Amino acid sequence: MNPVVHFEMPAKDKKRVAAFYSEVFGWGMNILGSEMGNYVLATTTPVDENNMAKEPGAINGGFFDYSEKDSFPHVVISVDDLGESMEKVKSSGGEIEGEPMDIQGIGKYISFRDSEGNRVGMLQPTQR
Repeated sequence: MNPVVHFEMPAKDKKRVAAFYSEVFGWGMNILGSEMGNYVLATTTPVDENNMAKEPGAINGGFFDYSEKDSFPHVVISVDDLGESMEKVKSSGGEIEGEPMDIQGIGKYISFRDSEGNRVGMLQPTQR
């Protein structure tokens, strides 16, 4: 099985959402710089030296810019081979969105729409 390894939710106000989740749940919230689209990284569980969750099954997440098109949360699924998984998405009725992107130190990522139109992400982690 390919596990869910990350969640994402939209946010209209990055500072406000960071304060909310930090205050309510004690999450570590880090607003990344403009080179990362001011993405808000949410640490919900302790991580190791490679920024991977220490506890099996636990995941961390983040917040992206709200838009009318993508106003719903989505998950990111870990895959062994991004290219092969992209082909499976297409042959099973899904649609790939854009081109794979490298996330330094993390892996290769792409978004897709599943057979129901849900936005989902796939990540081929960097080999450690």
